[in-house]
Amino acid sequence: MSVARPTRCLLSRRLAAAAKPAAPASQCHAPFHSSAQLAGRRKPRFKSIRAEEIGLTTPEKIEEYGNKVFPRYTPEELEVLRKRYTGKQMAALEAGEAAIDPKDLTIQGRLRRDPYRIPYIDDFSKIYPIIDKRPKVHHPPNPFARFMTEEEDVADLTRRLEALIPKDVNFENLPQEEVEKILDQRIDFPLEEAKYFLEPETLAGAHGPSNSAVAPALGKKLAGVEGMYKPPIDPADEGKDDQGIYQDLKRRTGLSVRDILDINSKILVTRVVHNQTRLGKIRSTWILAIAGNGDGRLGIGEAKSVEMAVARQKAKLLAIQNMQPIRRYEDRTIYGNVKAKVGATIVQIEARPPGFGLRASHRLFEIFRSVGIRDIAAKMPRGRNPMNSVKACVQALQSQRDPEELAAGMGRKFVDLRKVYYGGNVH
Repeated sequence: MSVARPTRCLLSRRLAAAAKPAAPASQCHAPFHSSAQLAGRRKPRFKSIRAEEIGLTTPEKIEEYGNKVFPRYTPEELEVLRKRYTGKQMAALEAGEAAIDPKDLTIQGRLRRDPYRIPYIDDFSKIYPIIDKRPKVHHPPNPFARFMTEEEDVADLTRRLEALIPKDVNFENLPQEEVEKILDQRIDFPLEEAKYFLEPETLAGAHGPSNSAVAPALGKKLAGVEGMYKPPIDPADEGKDDQGIYQDLKRRTGLSVRDILDINSKILVTRVVHNQTRLGKIRSTWILAIAGNGDGRLGIGEAKSVEMAVARQKAKLLAIQNMQPIRRYEDRTIYGNVKAKVGATIVQIEARPPGFGLRASHRLFEIFRSVGIRDIAAKMPRGRNPMNSVKACVQALQSQRDPEELAAGMGRKFVDLRKVYYGGNVH
């Protein structure tokens, strides 16, 4: 800390009062530290350009710079403008140009030269959707408009159809074939149908189209667009997949739409997560589904989406796509006992005799029923996480060892004693 400067300033007001006037107060209010003030340390964001550096020191230089940066319209440009604007509009443009002095723009104007500047200065004939608002080409809607009645709607449709018929041709004495031929040549039906569907007159007293926040519909038979966005329909689907939902799955699995719809799919686990962002909470749904044909095939699918319906559909399609064969003994149970572990969840599955039934938790119960197993017992001695329990159960069913391979590995013959010696009796 330095106190010498304030001390000298205070003493100067006492000792030198008789010799000379006191110094202004602004010179005595000095800081008690040696560092500069905050205003003195602050630096501008952009480098200042002096008028001397660009040569704007004399009136002649200012006029030269203004004519170079802000030039007047040339005779050729005026001729082009007269072709696009009326006489009154041209007079308004010329009056506006004369009212603006290039000297004022040169001295007081601030032209941005950064990459984020607006790409035009005074050219308002172009519309940029990112910068400008959407122009309102129609008048405001009539507040007293009402919906047409059935009779008014029929009359409006009749008027539109009569407007399509050519007026310079007499159809009274012509045969039907000639009439149809003339109508096909003279009437552009796709264009009129598109106009009718895009701008339907459903209101009485609306006086034509008006500005609306609702985007116009595209119509069904637009020239050049018809058939481009229509999903492919296979005649073999028998009308069961007009939306094209299962077409990609058909190519991947080789199944028909009828076989896909016959597969039993079920949602077993659903999780909802909310991600907190600066724009608010964004919800996301995670779905775990299984699919089985009830005859020894089982699949599992996982999907995630913002919309729950989309996640459910994706998970079911993935489950059908991932179906794999599961070994079954006598088409009712498994071969022996199996066990699988996923995370902290352990699933133990044991084979049981006929009539035992399904004794397992509700999620494992749905898995066994989808794959076609009727006699089995399953337990989870440790964790019961829903996702891990489903995955561990599927892994356990897929990890069964084939008895034929075991017998071939030991060099022995595989024989089912129940069928050979007891005729298949189990009691």
